[in-house]
Amino acid sequence: MNPKDIKIADFSYDLPDERIAKYPLAERDASKLLIYDHGCISHRQFRDLPALLPEGSLLVMNNTRVIQARLHFRKETGALIEVFCLEPAQPHDYVLMFQQTKSCIWHCLVGNAKKWKTGSLTRVITVEGKDVMLTAERSTDAALTSKPGESLIQFTWSDADVTWAQVLDACGELPIPPYLNRATEASDLKTYQTVYSKVKGSVAAPTAGLHFTPAVLEAIDQRGIERAEVTLHVGAGTFKPVKSEHIEGHEMHSEWISVPRSVIEALLRHDGACTAVGTTSVRTLESLYYIGRKILANPDACEEELKVLQWEPYETDACSGQSPLEPLRAILSWMDRRHIDSLRTSTQIIIAPGYHYHIVRRMVTNFHQPQSTLLLLIAAFVGDERWRDIYRYALDNDFRFLSYGDSSLLIP
Repeated sequence: MNPKDIKIADFSYDLPDERIAKYPLAERDASKLLIYDHGCISHRQFRDLPALLPEGSLLVMNNTRVIQARLHFRKETGALIEVFCLEPAQPHDYVLMFQQTKSCIWHCLVGNAKKWKTGSLTRVITVEGKDVMLTAERSTDAALTSKPGESLIQFTWSDADVTWAQVLDACGELPIPPYLNRATEASDLKTYQTVYSKVKGSVAAPTAGLHFTPAVLEAIDQRGIERAEVTLHVGAGTFKPVKSEHIEGHEMHSEWISVPRSVIEALLRHDGACTAVGTTSVRTLESLYYIGRKILANPDACEEELKVLQWEPYETDACSGQSPLEPLRAILSWMDRRHIDSLRTSTQIIIAPGYHYHIVRRMVTNFHQPQSTLLLLIAAFVGDERWRDIYRYALDNDFRFLSYGDSSLLIP
């Protein structure tokens, strides 16, 4: 079947609200771990994961850090306006964005937008003991274009010694998933971050990584398992429901990725194969195969030309069983010619049944929403019917679902 013809209704299951974990466990690594190993299903605790991975193998994780992306302003009329920062617009680079002083522009969602048609919004915030005036207004920069349903918002603040990162830390709210049906609490500031999060930029956590603790990471190291980190900044599109009957009608969100040279070298040392932690790492790693093919076809391609488009894997002959080693070596050569240490581009890849995995051999992941693109990714990995067996087992054995829920180790 052409993946575009897949009916999303075929990827549904009954998920009672009481099975959605509203809070994490007190001990992250005490969560349940379902093990799907060549068709056999069992379960243990997450802290047992290191013993279940091959000695000397490669584990790749997403080190993105969730930002406090929700900002609230109150108009003189009393109307509460929420501005949800999605993606940098100016500057477009995430690193530069968080270093900005005085002003920046973001792609945003605006809540209660009908109450804010003109003018600016202001509020006084406190940053390191100093009062700072923060202003939000719609951008008039003709060089920038907003995406459907989004607004370009320019933020300015009154103290040139204060960075945008400090502004968000001072007044932003962490955007926990909407399906938790509760307000963000102080504990979420810690529990909704992985213990290895480093690079600010996500508006949602790479939740498979929430189960790791320093003790689990140490046990992984002791088994001689090599750890590597990529960055994919998770956008709000990760919660975007599939509303079309067929997958062809669903547009995937584009997400910014950064892959250090050391990760490419590690993949080459491991014959282009690894265990991926989370679907965000999966999308990043599998995108590398198509990025490498682009470079093989056009050695002088710029970073923007390396973007992986949604249907690209299915519209080329790249679904064959070709080794990923040549595309990975091409990426290294491309980086050498540019004297850069990290590959930075974006990916819009959709992974659905019919997709051929090139790099990811094992996957650690949570349990995902019915009729979601993440469930399609799992089905493509283990098989159309096997995903049903896995989810049925999880439901029958009291597993907790979604972001703060339990996890699985999938070995097809």
